[in-house]
Amino acid sequence: MSSPAAADRPPTATDRHALAKTIKTLAHEYGFQRCGISDIDLGDDEAHLRDWLAQGLYGSMDWMARHGDKRSRPGELLPGTMRVISVGMDYGGNGAEPWATLADGERAYVARYALGRDYHKLMRQRLQVLADRIADTVGPFGHRVFVDSAPVLERALARNAGLGWLGKHTCLIDRDGGSWFFLGEIYVDIPLPVDAPASAHCGTCVRCIDICPTQAITAPYRLDARRCISYLTIEHEGAIDVDLRPLIGNRIFGCDDCQLVCPWNKFARRTDEPDFRVRNDLDQATLADLFAWTEEEFMQRTEGSAIRRSGYDRWLRNIAVALGNAAGTPQVVAALESRRGIDNPIVREHVQWALERHGL
Repeated sequence: MSSPAAADRPPTATDRHALAKTIKTLAHEYGFQRCGISDIDLGDDEAHLRDWLAQGLYGSMDWMARHGDKRSRPGELLPGTMRVISVGMDYGGNGAEPWATLADGERAYVARYALGRDYHKLMRQRLQVLADRIADTVGPFGHRVFVDSAPVLERALARNAGLGWLGKHTCLIDRDGGSWFFLGEIYVDIPLPVDAPASAHCGTCVRCIDICPTQAITAPYRLDARRCISYLTIEHEGAIDVDLRPLIGNRIFGCDDCQLVCPWNKFARRTDEPDFRVRNDLDQATLADLFAWTEEEFMQRTEGSAIRRSGYDRWLRNIAVALGNAAGTPQVVAALESRRGIDNPIVREHVQWALERHGL
């Protein structure tokens, strides 16, 4: 730990470069596979965001527009911010298992990031420890830790910090590790040296655009959230558009197709982080089994899980759609019949739609 006198001295350029190197070393020690530093200029990204919002492509996610330009102006969100430390944490490779689940209509597909515990708490705790270690070196400094917890343009910041480039599906891609990683940030008031932004390497590839089940990627780098299965199954309240329901297949929470098909994910690394291990056998569970969960069981089983975000009613709504898309086996039909008279009108409407799909 630095002496008080040393902590009080403004850091020299040499000190700042040494500090940046120390920060990256510590970040790796705390389980972050990527760490970079960027400035706070997001002018081009702000223009892109404004255009996206103006076209209403955010659906019912009003919070995307609520904070104005704070999302693209870190210094307005946290006055005094000069740099952003961005980190990435791997949550697993893709392998063949996701494709097998998607091909089996009676099994439920849950986005790979949501199979284990919610990553937010784990990453936030580790980022705070990292911030505390920085304070041990330089003394008290202005900072704030973010993990998808405020209006932060995290992918653009991470790109500028060299963690990866924005793919045509709008996810961040690291040429050495694919796209299966979470992001987090520390806004700081220290003028640290910045890293070179990542260069793009999608080339002419459009696999992510071609494979999207609902054609939500309307052009390279342009996502219409209103058609995106992740939005529809997680963020969207109310009824799902009838025309989109058959396209959802057995995806009940999120969608990974655009990442599964990305050739850069052959470099994705598996992780054995205990928090990210599969819970409740969600990588093998059948739709009928999950549809049978009571609300109490849902709340108990999703404690500490990102799935809790959807809520029980949306969980049932999503599974009803998937059951409507499954083969009409006795198990599938019995599951739907068990909820035919459910009180919630939105769920009931989707159950009825599913039963009609099976001629009932």
